Amino acid sequence: MAQYDVVIIGGGPGGYNAAIRAGQLGLKVAIIEGRGVLGGTCLNVGCMPSKALLHASELYAAAAGPEFKALGIEVQPKLNLKQMMAQKQESVTALTKGVEFLMKKNKVDYIKGWGRIEGPGKVVVKADDGAETVLEAKNIVIATGSEPTPLPGVAIDNGRIVDSTGALALPEVPKSLIVIGAGVIGLELGSVWRRLGAEVTVVEYLDRICPGTDTEVANAFQKVLAKQGMSFKLGAKVTGAKASAKGVALTVEPVAGGAAETLNADYVLVAIGRRPYTRGLGLETVGIEPDKRGVIANDHFKTSAPGVWVIGDVTSGPMLAHKAEDEGVACIELIAGKAGHVNYGIIPGVIYTSPEVATVGKTEEELKAAGVAYKVGKFPFAANSRAKINHETDGFVKVLADATTDRILGVHMLGPNVGDMIAEYCVAMEFAGASEDVARTCHPHPTRSEALRQAAMGVEGWTMQA
Repeated sequence: MAQYDVVIIGGGPGGYNAAIRAGQLGLKVAIIEGRGVLGGTCLNVGCMPSKALLHASELYAAAAGPEFKALGIEVQPKLNLKQMMAQKQESVTALTKGVEFLMKKNKVDYIKGWGRIEGPGKVVVKADDGAETVLEAKNIVIATGSEPTPLPGVAIDNGRIVDSTGALALPEVPKSLIVIGAGVIGLELGSVWRRLGAEVTVVEYLDRICPGTDTEVANAFQKVLAKQGMSFKLGAKVTGAKASAKGVALTVEPVAGGAAETLNADYVLVAIGRRPYTRGLGLETVGIEPDKRGVIANDHFKTSAPGVWVIGDVTSGPMLAHKAEDEGVACIELIAGKAGHVNYGIIPGVIYTSPEVATVGKTEEELKAAGVAYKVGKFPFAANSRAKINHETDGFVKVLADATTDRILGVHMLGPNVGDMIAEYCVAMEFAGASEDVARTCHPHPTRSEALRQAAMGVEGWTMQA
């Protein structure tokens, strides 16, 4: 029986970063992954392949539409979907091999198979051939991630009715695609296929898109997507779906009540969210019981079972790869006797459409509900010189700061490359920065990042370029 300081079940961003940190700190560590390759959902069928298709489809749309012509570039692009999918997979394969290299570099034992807990301090790994290996661990870290949430009445077959994994590998560009769910996954993948030529309709139960996002940003974002050709049915409930060899008939009715209608499409993408993955983990052998949503509770990453820890999508908090990474590092540092910590108030969220949406901290709605007095600074990308030159003028930057102390409480952006630029405000907020700190910091000209500074200036009413 192999003995370890730490055994990590799950090789996604949370798990493999935890393994790296454990190796760096001199702990004897093993990581277990049943998929056959490391990287988890994010790297294999989530974040990375979706970004590969987002990037490729953006370039195709720019070349096929009026954007290139306006720049004086005249081409007639031809879509090669097979090659687009191949380059996506090549990128994913290279990244998974890179993670495997990092395991070797940090002296992590990588064990392929499905791990389950069999009582305190014991993990059994079942390989594809059925062979089982028993590991003894002083500490067990559950990092098993999440899976797509199913929708009653809509059976996912990854043929005509697909989840996010299936939507990354459609064999053709649909003439029509219905996306159920107006969240991050649905809007990103919907935008990919819209740019490649599909008619995309988004059906959402709520009366708005992007629940939890700043309302002003969400409303502006919806208008931009509509301008790009995406249509929306909000406040609509899907009650059934019937797939055939040629398409899907979807039954939809108003949430507020009213007559049902049938929508027809070549494909339907179910993207109503994700749920923790805990099947076959043996949690009952150590007395752990997930809640009704499948979430494993934690107290500073500790579960109710001694020596068992939990990180990432399978526990509370936003289901984001970078949140899982931070938790993996903090969890291992606590195991090693250090002061591991995650600042949950400064975890950014990004929607990688074009333009992007990026947000960190509190929304206006949250501040109003909490009775916090705040000031707002806004700046439109239409007034930013680099964005104007690049014909990327949709969107704005909004900074929310405490009315008394000027401390930055939240930042919400819609615009070009804001997913990268939000990090500036994450750093400022980590240091308890004020809007004036950003407003007084020199930014290079001409760059899109100047919009961040101008918005900060706007908190005190001295925006200079709009």
